[in-house]
Amino acid sequence: MNEHNIVSLVSLVGFLILAVSALGAHRLSLKKSVIMALGWAAIFAIVVLFISLIAD
Repeated sequence: MNEHNIVSLVSLVGFLILAVSALGAHRLSLKKSVIMALGWAAIFAIVVLFISLIAD
């Protein structure tokens, strides 16, 4: 692992901490949080599939 990978890993962990703390500040229930996470994952998956279809 080189220094660029370490910097990327540290920044990604920091971004994850910020996102989780912001989500926690909204005091959502676990069920609602999971539903929102699955929704965002579905949105990103659809966008990735759409871009991969166009790129071919």
